[in-house]
Amino acid sequence: MTDLTDPTRRLNLWPESASRPVGTAIQPSVVYASPDPDTLDAQYEGRLHGYTYAREGHPNATVLARRIDALEGVSDGIMTGSGMAAVTAALMGVLRTGDHVIGGDQLYGRSLRLMGQDLPRLGIATSLSDPTDAERFIAAIRPETRMILLEVVSNPTLRVADMQAIAAAARERGILLAVDNTFTTPRGCRAIDLGADIVIHSVTKILAGHSDATLGYIAATDPDVQRAITDFAVTTGMTASPFDCWLAERGLLTFPLRYDRAEANARALADHLAGLPGIRRVLYPLRPDHPDHNRARCILGDRGGHMVSFELDGGRAQANALTRAAPDIAFAPTLGDVNTTLSHPASSSHRGLTPEARAALGITEGFFRVSVGIEDIETLKAEFEAAISNAGRA
Repeated sequence: MTDLTDPTRRLNLWPESASRPVGTAIQPSVVYASPDPDTLDAQYEGRLHGYTYAREGHPNATVLARRIDALEGVSDGIMTGSGMAAVTAALMGVLRTGDHVIGGDQLYGRSLRLMGQDLPRLGIATSLSDPTDAERFIAAIRPETRMILLEVVSNPTLRVADMQAIAAAARERGILLAVDNTFTTPRGCRAIDLGADIVIHSVTKILAGHSDATLGYIAATDPDVQRAITDFAVTTGMTASPFDCWLAERGLLTFPLRYDRAEANARALADHLAGLPGIRRVLYPLRPDHPDHNRARCILGDRGGHMVSFELDGGRAQANALTRAAPDIAFAPTLGDVNTTLSHPASSSHRGLTPEARAALGITEGFFRVSVGIEDIETLKAEFEAAISNAGRA
């Protein structure tokens, strides 16, 4: 008979119920008890499913990963502690000393740092090329090239990669194509459908959508590649928090509604900004003046996404004036929140690049990236118009 009088003992007292909870329960346990060594062997050998230690997986991570799997059309994806953990696991779990990886030259700033500084010191050669120019990009392939890392839509200049040509070249040469699909999301396009072998997400962003969970996701189509990535993530402790996974799953339930509203707002805001004095250029993939407009239509169809970038006339003084004049628009180095956020790449995501390197990418002191939220669009238009007018007077 179970003794309930000793408060120091951990006992399974969860009550049985003929009904089931509607919401997913949070399971914060770090360890899971097995009845005997044979059962533990069976779990580790894959003959039984079960959890052992949270670093190796836990129920909340499984539930969230299976939901994202369904969106991307893959299986057996895993959750990591951040989007950059997912990028790192894709690269470090697969590549070896002597391998070569090509990245898009407009990757997220920390991905660029990983490519430029961390991989080379471990003996992995890297190079960057413009994925909007397929001929030049393919010319950068070497005999030892093992992986290509791309974003469908780049951060922050919203350039659209020539996915079809690059994916075909990678497949022909047996090179793994890893795609960071954070910006476009599976609602904009499914990376696997574009030829990706590995799909990556910063779930922190619009998939979770509320700026309260830090998570990454990664899935590979080849089980052996997925196993290598998973082993690396587990060994290096890229554990996703159960609470963050629970929060992200809750956010994911409204993802289609949030994405569609934010996308509609982004399209309307881009057109509004383009007509304002003091704006040098506006970047939105579906606008006819976007440099990759035709390719965007081909790859994304009518899904332009929730991101808009623009460039002010002027420099840092005008940038400061704009952000100070828009107190209700969060100036923050993130994206995908339900509310609109404004980012200044020169002082945040791409601050590690030299001014010359930023200029080569088209990132000036007057350049801003907007993650458009679900607010009333007329309110957003008015707030940006007032802020841009204030910048013009700076």
